[in-house]
Amino acid sequence: MKIILASDSSFLLKYGYALAGIPKNQMKIGYITTASKGARNFGQRVQEIIMPSIKENGYSLDEIDIVGKSKDELRNFFKDKNVIQMEGGNTFYLLKAIRETGFAEILKKLLEEGRIYIGSSAGAYIACPSIVVADWADETADRFGISDFTALNYVPFVLKAHYTDEKEIEVREGMQTLKYPMRILRDGEGIFCEDGVCKFVGDGEEVKFSN
Repeated sequence: MKIILASDSSFLLKYGYALAGIPKNQMKIGYITTASKGARNFGQRVQEIIMPSIKENGYSLDEIDIVGKSKDELRNFFKDKNVIQMEGGNTFYLLKAIRETGFAEILKKLLEEGRIYIGSSAGAYIACPSIVVADWADETADRFGISDFTALNYVPFVLKAHYTDEKEIEVREGMQTLKYPMRILRDGEGIFCEDGVCKFVGDGEEVKFSN
């Protein structure tokens, strides 16, 4: 199983898509925009900047919002895709949609069949055992009624995306309450997991703090 987790789409264009190991002209991305619909103004950025940039770089993608879709509709959409990409946005909204549609079961089957998972920001958080780190970010963000932060558990750590040096104190304090290991990503950085082995990918050194 291959899982690619990114802080933002710039990592995917530079490194992430290549890590999938699929020739560009054979890659068929099922691009899930759901999280962006729950985030202030980010949906517009996805539509006007991020998706056009991916297409301009020669990648083929078909967009879907999983909200309101039946299991049969979801299975049919992804049957010809070899990459499932979960875009960023509101992690709580995304988790709510995954639970309500039963998409976790469908995604598990798709990955077992050999599809590759790519998640950026919220799409990366959701692959972790818990989205608890998303709860640190913005006290004013809508949690959409989510109080159980249990996520998909495809990797054995939680993730902090969009890290900057100014967030060091916040992150160090948050780490004291975690029951999972944490990986930290700046924009432009990612983690590549294959058959349970996860390695950092980026231009600099991985940020690491001890508990």
